[in-house]
Amino acid sequence: MKWKDRFRFVRQNMKKNRSRVFMTVLATAIGCSFLIVLASVGFGLQKSVVADITEGRLLTQIMVHGVKESEKSFRQIGDNEIGFMESQDHVKAVTRRYGVQQSAEFRIGELQGLGQAVVVDMPSEAKAGFELAEGRMPQQDFEIIIGFNFAESMLTPEERKQMEEQRQDNADAEEPAAGKGEKTVSDKAKSLIGKTMNVQVVQRFGEETKSFAVPVTIVGIGKAPSREWLQDRYVYIHEQVMKQIESFTQTAYGAMTSKNPEDPAPESLGQPRIYNEVYVYADRAENVKSIVERLKTANYATYSIVDQLDQVNAVFLIMKIGLILVGTIAVLIASIGIYNTMTMAVTERTPDIGVMKAIGAHPRTIKSVFLIESAYIGIMGAAIGTAVAYAVSFAVNLALPQIVRGLLDSNPPEGLRFSDIPPALTLICVAISLLVAILSGVRPAVRATRVDVLKALRRDI
Repeated sequence: MKWKDRFRFVRQNMKKNRSRVFMTVLATAIGCSFLIVLASVGFGLQKSVVADITEGRLLTQIMVHGVKESEKSFRQIGDNEIGFMESQDHVKAVTRRYGVQQSAEFRIGELQGLGQAVVVDMPSEAKAGFELAEGRMPQQDFEIIIGFNFAESMLTPEERKQMEEQRQDNADAEEPAAGKGEKTVSDKAKSLIGKTMNVQVVQRFGEETKSFAVPVTIVGIGKAPSREWLQDRYVYIHEQVMKQIESFTQTAYGAMTSKNPEDPAPESLGQPRIYNEVYVYADRAENVKSIVERLKTANYATYSIVDQLDQVNAVFLIMKIGLILVGTIAVLIASIGIYNTMTMAVTERTPDIGVMKAIGAHPRTIKSVFLIESAYIGIMGAAIGTAVAYAVSFAVNLALPQIVRGLLDSNPPEGLRFSDIPPALTLICVAISLLVAILSGVRPAVRATRVDVLKALRRDI
């Protein structure tokens, strides 16, 4: 019997028992749909958690805290360590930052503000992909970048007086966080580009306190922080600006001398630079692990988002396997219906089996006919179940935010996806349904090959 004839024979017999086949296909579809929807919860939550972790962060970024010297002591990062990290294969850039160790006063005409000046290595920042919301990267030593929210802290004496009056009128009133949550550059910030700003520091010399200002030019505005509650009010300066500050203060990092002679004296000039923030950037995400391993071998204390993602993915992998196993129970229950349908088919088609055997049909041919029928049921059930699962997943993701708002009177986390059905999940669930359907038909198919020809032709089993 040709394969075409086998398929035609199967279709004809299935049409004779439409109601029974329909109910069996329906049970299989329900089982497959339940399996996909249940497992999709694990995939959806994983996608939401990973998206939340990686939001605004680079997968190629590795944070370096220091060099481990003993169980409890670490050495901070200096120029020698920077050189070692830059020499590693697949390292695109190593950024390093340290700050002026006093609050600087910034002046642009009548505008004044206090803040933190941070020294950055501009070439390495550019290589690492420092993003600007407006302007350009510095090209000269006394060109600087201001943080996205810096302009909002620059006020005229009159504006500052009005703000103080508002605070006194209402003790509970908070300082207006202008620009908080905004992703577009304000007109006030744009107006600062190209202007000269004085970075002013102070120092005590005996009983006298003196001030010193370094004029710099604002050429760029940093990109808004990825998190709405974060504010970037830093001023990013060049090493040469720090050297001028240090030449005035006569202390390392522009530290201010304390009034109390018993307090520790600031670090003196001439010491090797120590960096507070050091990040290594890999050229590609797949090279992060190898770089981290080499740095850890050299006793560097590192952290990368890849480490966190590995832990999260491991937890969700266990969760997804568990959900798939639970969902498979529904498919196994549906297999009882398939087994029953195939057993009835063998009983009803005993005369047909006898005729096939009488004309010389091989047992494998007879067996394949019934396995094809059970596979048919599995495929149809899986196809219908998959379509239903996608519809349910879409409806759940659409309705869930509304339900959360109604029950909790609050908005759900932005980007929350409760259910997600990737193609791999569909293939796995369809394969499970098809496999279970075929296995359910194996025993009835074997039974069909053992039917006695003479008894079958007499319609007596």
